Amino acid sequence: MSVHFVNAALIYPDRIEQGFVTVEGHKIQAAGTGFPQVNRGDQVFDLRGKYLSPGFVEIHSHGAGGCDFMDGTAEAVITAARTHLQHGTTTLFPTTLAARREEIFNSIDGLRSARRIMTDGPELPGLHMEGPYLNPKQKGAIDERYIRNPQREEYEEFIFYGEGAISRWTLAPELPGAMEFARCLIDHGIVPSMGHTDAEYSQVLEAYHNGISHVTHLYSAMSGMVRKGGFRYPGLIESAFCIDDLTVEVIADGCHLPVEILEMVYRIKGPGKMALTCDSMRCAGQNVKESVLGSLKNGQRVIIEDDVAKMPDRMAFAGSIATDDRLVRVMYRQARVPLWDCVRMMSLTPAAIMGIGDQVGSIMPGKTANLICFDEDIRISAAMVRGNVVYGSFESGK
Repeated sequence: MSVHFVNAALIYPDRIEQGFVTVEGHKIQAAGTGFPQVNRGDQVFDLRGKYLSPGFVEIHSHGAGGCDFMDGTAEAVITAARTHLQHGTTTLFPTTLAARREEIFNSIDGLRSARRIMTDGPELPGLHMEGPYLNPKQKGAIDERYIRNPQREEYEEFIFYGEGAISRWTLAPELPGAMEFARCLIDHGIVPSMGHTDAEYSQVLEAYHNGISHVTHLYSAMSGMVRKGGFRYPGLIESAFCIDDLTVEVIADGCHLPVEILEMVYRIKGPGKMALTCDSMRCAGQNVKESVLGSLKNGQRVIIEDDVAKMPDRMAFAGSIATDDRLVRVMYRQARVPLWDCVRMMSLTPAAIMGIGDQVGSIMPGKTANLICFDEDIRISAAMVRGNVVYGSFESGK
C-alpha cells in the first residue's frame, strides 16, 4: 500500500511546485507534477494547496517541553523530542552542555534508551556535545566550573562509551591539544565544530585545515575583530565569511541576531552554507517566566522575557525558547528570504553538515519519508517520520 499526497505545494531546495508525493514504506517513492497513479487500497491525502515540506533537521537543541537533554533520562529526551516534533522537527540532534562527567554519561544513556523506546517521535541520530573543551572567556551561559582543556584520556572515554551515540562536538580550536582532539573526532566519524572561542584567523584557518569546517551559532560566544598594536586581526566571525567552505549555523529566533544580520549572513554564505538552529532550552514550547539551563540538579537559573531566555543579571542571553517553525517564519516574514531557501536552511543544509544529506532533508525519491505540512504562517498541521504519521493529520480541515 502506498500513501499519496496530492494537490500539494511541494517545497524543493530551489523552488516550490504544485504536485504530488508518493510514499512506500519508509521511503519517498515518487514526486512530481500532476496526479499519481493510485491503486486499490492506497491512501490519498488531498492537501488542497498547503505546503508539503521536508521535515526540519535540528542540529543544536538543549531541550523543550520542560525537559533538558542533560536531565539524563529517556523520559526527558522523549518529551523534548516530541515537543519539537509538533513544530516540524523530524530529525533532532540533542545537545549536551559542559558538565560533570557523570552527567554527560547519563545524557548518552538517556539518548540510547529513548531511541529504543520512542516510536512516534523524530529521528535521533546522535548527540551534539557542546563542550567541555571551550574557552572560559567565551563561556556564554555555560557554567565555567566545568570548562577545561581537551584531555585525551577523558574524551576518548566519552567516545568509546558513546559507541556511535555522539555525532558532533563543539570545541574552541585555540586550546592546547584541540587539533589532536579534532583529528580524533574525525577518525571516529564525529563532526567537529568551532564555538565558544576567542580564535583569531590563523587559528581558525589551522582548524579548517585539520577538518573543522563548521561554526556553532555564528556571532554568539565567539571572537570578532580585535586590534593589537594598531593592526586589526579577524576573529571567528570574520573568518567564517573569509573561508568560503566554512558552514555556519545561526540562531534565527529574531532575538539573538538582528534581522539585518540574518539577511547579511544569508547573502554572504548562501542557503547551502547557512543552517538555522533554535539552540533551545527546556522552556521551548512552554509559557513560563523562569527556567533552568542544563540539568535540574546542577543547571543555571535563567529568566524568560522579551521572547528570549536571559541570565538573571540580564547582561546576556542564556538561550533560545524558539522552535524550528519560528526560525523559518522569522527568515521568511522578517528577513524576506524565499521560502524554499528558508526550508533548505532548516532541512537539507543542516542534514548535509551532519553527513546525512543523502538520507533526509529534501523531497527526493529514495530518501526517508520525513515530511511535514504547514500553511502560509508556517503553522505545522502534520508530520510524518519514516513513512508513519506521528503528529496531527494530513487530512484537509483537521
